[in-house]
Amino acid sequence: MSSHHVLYDPEGRLTAELPPDRTVHEQVVRTALAWSSPLDVSVDDVAQIGHLLAGAAQLVADEVRLHAARLPEDDGKRVFAELILQEADGRLSQPCTSLYRVQHRARLIRALYERLDRLKTAVPAGNASP
Repeated sequence: MSSHHVLYDPEGRLTAELPPDRTVHEQVVRTALAWSSPLDVSVDDVAQIGHLLAGAAQLVADEVRLHAARLPEDDGKRVFAELILQEADGRLSQPCTSLYRVQHRARLIRALYERLDRLKTAVPAGNASP
């Protein structure tokens, strides 16, 4: 029996209390993207991993929103972040019922972390604290 539990928090109640665990997220992303066949993972695992990835994507998306909001409205980095967030909202609104969708969510998390890294370096020094 595992002592680890997958948190599924579609309303984002835990977001403010639990910082994203990037190391775990990246490990799950790598694992999901390494699967080459739907036969590599059971249907039940697909659903559970889909929930885990949805929760992770929501946490990272919230961080991206926070950092993007600190930039001027006409800043290109903010505009691009908003486009990625729209894409994230669309992908996360779809049920995760296949390996293909699990891998789509994994790629989404990668894109969100890449955007977050860029935004962290773009936020003006005076606006760095929440």
